Amino acid sequence: MTVNKGLTALIDSDPNLSNQALENAINELKIGWVVASIELDTAITDNTVLSTSQKNDVKDTINNISYLNVGRYLNDMIRHTNTILDGSIMPFDASAETKTFTFIEALQTVDALQTTIPELFGVPASSKGRSVNDHFGILNNMFTAVFTSMKEAITFINAGDLAQDTAYQTALTDLKNFIASVVGDSTDFQQTLNTFASAVASAATAFDIPLQLGEYASRRTQLINDRNSIVTQQTLENSNIISLRTYIETITNNDTLAGLAENKDLRELLTNVSQNTVWQKYYNDYETNVSNINPIYEISTDSDKSSVINAVLQSRGLPDVTDYLDFPAVANKATRDTRIDVKDYEFYSIEQIITKSCEQLGIITANRIIQDQSNILLNNMNDNDRAIVANELDLNESTNTLS
Repeated sequence: MTVNKGLTALIDSDPNLSNQALENAINELKIGWVVASIELDTAITDNTVLSTSQKNDVKDTINNISYLNVGRYLNDMIRHTNTILDGSIMPFDASAETKTFTFIEALQTVDALQTTIPELFGVPASSKGRSVNDHFGILNNMFTAVFTSMKEAITFINAGDLAQDTAYQTALTDLKNFIASVVGDSTDFQQTLNTFASAVASAATAFDIPLQLGEYASRRTQLINDRNSIVTQQTLENSNIISLRTYIETITNNDTLAGLAENKDLRELLTNVSQNTVWQKYYNDYETNVSNINPIYEISTDSDKSSVINAVLQSRGLPDVTDYLDFPAVANKATRDTRIDVKDYEFYSIEQIITKSCEQLGIITANRIIQDQSNILLNNMNDNDRAIVANELDLNESTNTLS
């Protein structure tokens, strides 16, 4: 529901949507070697002389100790969130008629999933990996704790003033400066480019060695875990967003096909054309399942079951026989019990009907007088009436439970 207060001011102004909060958080991490790492990654990405394959090769070479290559995954976060905001994250087939995707569309689709998934699957969208943060978590500042952890680790390592740290920063800066100096045909300097990239990789390996020891080890682990969290989240968001249209189209279409089961002719058609046994079973069992639905059996808790069963029994006039000494009534009830084969019952006396019925239901008659047989038989039949209603309640509950 839209709130009117302040709405006019909103409509007349630009929301200025951006990832500035993320950039501000990343700026807090620009300490020591991280500054050089970010600058190098930016230089590689922005360079207009290097080919895409050359850029990728350099990035792969210097990513040998990935947790130290902080500039790569922090800049990737910024680039990733930019593509979400401008819609370029969505890939398009060359033959696609519609080649536009917007942040608004992404927001609206994700919003719809927060309602659609619980309705169709009976679980929150998060259980299907489709919560708001499963799509926009990085934009939504979900990494505040991770950035705090990273800052602590980076600050500690930088304060150590390790010689290997200095050497790594020098290698990063040298490669950045070389890339900034290249002009003309990029193939002419490939060997030099490879040399500088290899120097960064070697320096990263050397820097990693002392970080595996003493008090540095726990900070190293922090950075490794923090990077893994970031990369995993970014991969999830990318996968979720680029599949948004397909995902919601699939579940919406399937929901529509399920709804068509209400039409008997279409249900038969869909049963014949579907090659999926799950769908075939849904259509084949549809009428039976619909017949099991009864609003009177809608209950909130298990404690309601007994009262509902009692109410249904009463509405059906049950128990219809309460006096076991009323042999004709007991015998008559036995003839209506679907568990009992009443063949030739018209030739039996009332007492014989009671005895024969006991025998069919597994009730011992030997050494029991007719009064006892009638009492046990009547209790059995009344319990069965209750069991029938309880089963109907269970079938209703089962039919109305998403599965």
